[in-house]
Amino acid sequence: MASQTVTESQPVKRRSRRRKTAHLKMVPSSKQLREELRQTCRKIAAGMPRDIPPTKDELEVICREILQEAGQPEGFLGWIMVVLSSEFWSDAIKTIPPHRRLFLLPHCLKHSEGCPADYDEFGLACKTCGACSIADFRSIAEEMGYKVLVAEGSPIVLKIIVSGHVDAIVGVACLNVLEKAIDKILLAGIPCMAVPLLSSDCRNTSVDEDWVEQMIRVPFEDKPTETRSYLHLMRGANQLFEPDALNHLVPRLRVDSASPDSDKGDAGELNPIAATEAIAHEFLAAGGKHSRPFITMAVYDAISNSGATLADGETVVAGFSDCVKRTALAIETFHKASLVHDDIQDNDAFRYGQETMHRQHGVSTAINVGDYLIGLGYRLVSRDRHEMGAETAADILDYMADAHLRLSEGQGAELIWRDSADKQLKPIDALKVYALKTAPAFESAFYCGLRLAGPCDDYVEPVKQFCRNLGVAFQILNDLKDWESDDENKLTTGSDLLGGRPTLLWALALEGLKPELREELISLADQSDRPVRKRLQRARQLYLEASVFETAHRLIDKHQQRAEQVADGIEPDELRRLMYYLVDTVLDRVVDVKPTIQFTDLSFSEIVPIVSPESGN
Repeated sequence: MASQTVTESQPVKRRSRRRKTAHLKMVPSSKQLREELRQTCRKIAAGMPRDIPPTKDELEVICREILQEAGQPEGFLGWIMVVLSSEFWSDAIKTIPPHRRLFLLPHCLKHSEGCPADYDEFGLACKTCGACSIADFRSIAEEMGYKVLVAEGSPIVLKIIVSGHVDAIVGVACLNVLEKAIDKILLAGIPCMAVPLLSSDCRNTSVDEDWVEQMIRVPFEDKPTETRSYLHLMRGANQLFEPDALNHLVPRLRVDSASPDSDKGDAGELNPIAATEAIAHEFLAAGGKHSRPFITMAVYDAISNSGATLADGETVVAGFSDCVKRTALAIETFHKASLVHDDIQDNDAFRYGQETMHRQHGVSTAINVGDYLIGLGYRLVSRDRHEMGAETAADILDYMADAHLRLSEGQGAELIWRDSADKQLKPIDALKVYALKTAPAFESAFYCGLRLAGPCDDYVEPVKQFCRNLGVAFQILNDLKDWESDDENKLTTGSDLLGGRPTLLWALALEGLKPELREELISLADQSDRPVRKRLQRARQLYLEASVFETAHRLIDKHQQRAEQVADGIEPDELRRLMYYLVDTVLDRVVDVKPTIQFTDLSFSEIVPIVSPESGN
């Protein structure tokens, strides 16, 4: 029976995330059939274990069996997975009062013609005019105390919930949007319910309105939730960078931390003596996803079994010792230092949606602030050596230093290639640089969490393998995102090519193009007198000619699968599930890509020889 598919022990093994799913997004046309399938999901959800949220793969196994037993087509799979997930989370939603719930509505439920509402920074500024379903749903939700957001897409939702304003999400969305969000939300353990739109036309759509009202009116029951969640750890990592926490963990030495203006002179300008510290603190708090501090804290929790993913996890995380928090913070200071230096070396204009530090304060000051952040990172650990133990502190500092060296080697290799007249590059050489540049930061974050929890020799090698593959896949994905708008980062497209940086995409293009086209691509990097738009348009055409984007996605698949294989063999279960969660969040990407060619078979056995045994790789 479908209800017996998921057990409390071993999770379903992972499968490649990127596959064609358009054919799985059909919605049952009959309301009667939708009701029958929802009732089946409700019965099955009632028998599912509540301690650990189901993964997308586990849901898929159950839902395929439901459809098979009901004699319904595979095309309903995406729809019924949303329904089953919502039924599973309904009990957790009940434990959260309405004023701590976010109600999310899509703008496409409005009537396009004659809608009087405008958009502000939070979405559609809906007026209760009675002209569409949005007003009806919003009125009910607001009367109950919900926070309501009418917006396009879902990226803002995770930011809102991590910020601490709400603890659960209920909403309406099309299957395309829900597919992108469901895995991340499920693995994070954030209570959520959704009613799928009946179509994905993005204009004057419709929904089962009685289902939406029932979802909004889920009653509150004052009891703790049973299901584990990473939300407390995500918030804990985010809170490290709030002013009070930052001033506590990293007390200002040059200014009075209790006075926000004490780093200013009589005329209001920045005090030169306090300037470096002030700019560094400002940049630490400026932005970012704080994924590395989260990793350190989550790994520490998984190994020490401290209970941060349980119902009272917020109290547990708040109770983490200052040395755990400062070590997690140290990981971010190294990351932020590398960003400052990278932006200078690449002459990037934007970071976190604002001008880069060297554009704001000048190159010399930015270099110095980056150096300051590096020193600060080491001091955050060394000052806690008495609390964590001298041997633990020494091991952590040694691992951080090794990661720092390898990152610098990878960045150095990139810079030497960038400044070289010879722009030839093989894919294997690009991957070697990626293994050095990106993986050490993930490794260091993992190791710190492991070592803070105790001796960790048995974990070192599998964690390195996991982080190598995760890091390389992440860097390839970052290359692909360079050809898309990125509000979190650089705000420009094609900056890697314009900046002359060695990327896997470039190497794959050189390998896949005919000689005359290869020479044309190389010339594009040097044609600074040619309009940027035309250069990028032609480069994109050449990349498409060589099937570069699809090949890159296939390589991401390959390294993702290897990372998941490492995670499959990891114990305890909590650490394994954390690894799965990191794979899905770090490698978040669009899944529907049509394959065109097979990729070159590049393996880590070819990458590893670049690194000496002494460096721990």
